[in-house]
Amino acid sequence: MNKLDKATLNFLEKELIDIQKNIEKKLSNLNNKSPSKLPETWKRKEGGGGQSISISGDVIEKAAVNFSSIYGRKLPASSIGSSNSNIYQSSGFHALGVSVISHPTNPFCPTSHMNIRIFIELSKNKSIKSWWIGGGFDLTPFFESTNDASFWHQAAKRTLDSFNKNYYKRFAKSCDEYFYLPHRDEKRGIGGIFFDQLQHKDIQSSMKLLKEIAKCYIDTYKTIIGKRKTKKFNALDRDFQLYRRGRYVEFNLLFDRGTKFGIESNGRADSILASLPPAVNWPHPKPTPLVNREKKLLKFLDKSWNERI
Repeated sequence: MNKLDKATLNFLEKELIDIQKNIEKKLSNLNNKSPSKLPETWKRKEGGGGQSISISGDVIEKAAVNFSSIYGRKLPASSIGSSNSNIYQSSGFHALGVSVISHPTNPFCPTSHMNIRIFIELSKNKSIKSWWIGGGFDLTPFFESTNDASFWHQAAKRTLDSFNKNYYKRFAKSCDEYFYLPHRDEKRGIGGIFFDQLQHKDIQSSMKLLKEIAKCYIDTYKTIIGKRKTKKFNALDRDFQLYRRGRYVEFNLLFDRGTKFGIESNGRADSILASLPPAVNWPHPKPTPLVNREKKLLKFLDKSWNERI
C-alpha cells in the first residue's frame, strides 16, 4: 500500500466507522431505558470532518463516541508529542480515528476512555511517505475493586499477546506514565494501555490490531458496568464521584494530547470537549469524609496493576 488512493481511504474509514457504531450500540444498550442519542456530522474548514455521537441515559450519564477523518498540510506537534520530526517537511497528512469517553451515573461504575488513530504522512503526489498508529484505553474508578482492575488488565494483555508478546508490558507502562497529573502527583486511574508511533507490520495488519483493541475495550467495560450498575449508592458516594471527576477535567484540559491535537488542528470544539463529564465539583475546603475516601482511593490507584498480571 504505497498510495493513499480512494480505495485505501474508503477501507480505513469504513473500518473505523464500523468500530464507532459497534461501541455506540453497546454503550447505549447498557442503559435500562432507551437513552437519548444525538449524532452530529461536521466538516472541517481545512479539510475532512467526522461524526460525533453523544449518549445520555439512566446508566451512562454521558458518553461520546467520535469518528474523524481530517487532512491538511501541516500535522500539529501534539499528534506525535514532539516538535523534532521530519514530518514537518512533508507535503500533507491524513489523520483518522475513533475516540470514546463514558461517564456513568453510578459512582461504583468507573469512567472509561478509549481512542485509536492512524496518521499518514504524504508526499506531493499523495504517495504514503510514512504512517503510524496509536491509541489505547484506560479506566478511572472512584471506588476500589481489585477484581475489576485485574480483569481490565488481563483482557488487555490477552488481546495484545495475540499480536506481539512484548506489546502489553510496553503499552501498560506507557499508559501509567501518560495518564498522570504531575501537579497532583497522582495517577488518573488504574491504567490500561497507551501507545504511539507504532507500525505493526503493514497498514492492514495495524488496522486489525486497532479493531481488536477497540473490541477488547468495549467488551471488558461492558462487563464491568453490567456488574456495578445496580449497586446502591448514597449522596456522599455521588459527591465523591463529582469531586474526583475534577481530576479528569484537569488532565484533559492541561495535558491530554488528543485535546491539544483537536484544538491545534481546528477541529470541532464540541467534539473535542465531549470528553468532559456532565457534572463536576471542586469543593473547598474538602469535607473530611471526602478526604478520608480520597486517601484510600489514591493508595489503590498508586499500585502498578500491570505488574500484577
